Amino acid sequence: MREGRRRESARTRYAVLELLKLNGAMDSSSLAACLHLTPMAVRKQLYELQAEKLVDFKQEPRAMGRPAKLWALTPSADRLFPSGHADLVVDLIGTVRKAFGEEGLLKVIRERGRSQLEAYQARLQAIESLPDRVRALTAIRLEEGYMAELAEEGDGRYLLIENHCPICAAARTCQGFCDVELDLFRRVLGPAAEVDRTEHIQQGARRCVYRIRHKV
Repeated sequence: MREGRRRESARTRYAVLELLKLNGAMDSSSLAACLHLTPMAVRKQLYELQAEKLVDFKQEPRAMGRPAKLWALTPSADRLFPSGHADLVVDLIGTVRKAFGEEGLLKVIRERGRSQLEAYQARLQAIESLPDRVRALTAIRLEEGYMAELAEEGDGRYLLIENHCPICAAARTCQGFCDVELDLFRRVLGPAAEVDRTEHIQQGARRCVYRIRHKV
């Protein structure tokens, strides 16, 4: 019985973290509604996570009643999501930069981009319409750990949302990763697509968002 409660608590704990990762700041009532739990049960998890410095809250004034506590992940929570062996990758980047200089490092990053492009194109080669190509690209990024989702804005416009970046530590070390990634999306979606990055983790956003539409 006790072991079962521990497993259930661990599932709730991760579900709370995942919701905050996907949706950004939320209050305990909203979290409870999503999880079909009581607000008290969710608050218990939140305060335990706060003690571990994985979440924290800011108070938001409301028109009536007391201010609401909006809970969000702290940077320390990043380690709980796929990171692509961040420490090892950062060390390797430093070694390549030291051995071959900045241009040598960029050559390595571009080569990685070419390999990704070939792999993505192989997956999308039989898909002709832009909407279907965008959906297929989103599925690939989800598989790769980016917690990707697709939102349709209407009129043939889409938002490719990446709620997590498994190479975030590497991207902080070298901007070239982000530059190559944007170019990758533009090339794999083809000349009919216009792709712009509208939110960027490296510029302080909680996620990366790409707006995709047919070129006029």
